[in-house]
Amino acid sequence: MGNGMNKIITGIYVGNFRDAKDIEKLNENNITHILSIHDYAKPLHEDKKYLCINASDTPQQSLTEYFEECIEFIHKARLEKGNVLVHCLAGVSRSVTVTAAYIMTVTKLGWRDSINAIRGARSVANPNFGFQKQLQVYENEGLDKARLDLKARYPQSDFNDDKECENLLKCFNNFLMTGETRAPPELYSLPHRAYSGRNKDDKDNINTAKAFGEMEFGANGDGNKKDNDGSAIVSVNNEESANDKTANSKYEADVESSKNAVKEGANNDSNKTDDTTNNEGTTNSVPDTDDNSS
Repeated sequence: MGNGMNKIITGIYVGNFRDAKDIEKLNENNITHILSIHDYAKPLHEDKKYLCINASDTPQQSLTEYFEECIEFIHKARLEKGNVLVHCLAGVSRSVTVTAAYIMTVTKLGWRDSINAIRGARSVANPNFGFQKQLQVYENEGLDKARLDLKARYPQSDFNDDKECENLLKCFNNFLMTGETRAPPELYSLPHRAYSGRNKDDKDNINTAKAFGEMEFGANGDGNKKDNDGSAIVSVNNEESANDKTANSKYEADVESSKNAVKEGANNDSNKTDDTTNNEGTTNSVPDTDDNSS
């Protein structure tokens, strides 16, 4: 993502000035059209169709006035089965802005999601705040008309741009959470209205619990007969309660045994202490020896 030119959606690539000069990479990606937008934009290859726009990467630079021309150029190239490289100097701000304007026009996405969709394929995409403001204005003031005009001029389109951008947004969100640049694996989707039948205020919830119990215990092959009154479930519950009581009784007996062992150990220690004290208090009588005795 962001290393060399990146495919955004079918027929559109975003890159930098170096990518625009690399004839090998251009041919490898079947680039037929180049939209060059930077301070000194000019054609570099005779076999490519160009749209060159001289514009600086400053917040004060107006790009809105070029949106219609850029959108027309990109869309016609795609309809001709061509591939367009949109590039500026770094492939970060100007090229991303006009590509976002195009995506906004051919999909239902707003300006934020359009930029993030591009980031799903090219993580370095980051228009300056002035260009972001212009995209916001375009969304609020000119986008609806631009969509209608483009549809009127080119009513036929086989592109699936909304779906492609949806996948790009998944890639972008996954990148934010995990750092991985690939789309996350699809999650198992539940059937439509999977839980619609569950109502916590429903007085017949006991039937749901009964059915669940029959499904659980029947699947385990316990052999209990499932009567209409749910007696099999009750018997299982009673058996579990009996097991719990037995376990509790054993636990209490173990605790009592441990207490007795502690008491016996304490008594033994006390007896040993008394014996030691008695021994220390008793002194052996040794007859005095008088060296002068005869």
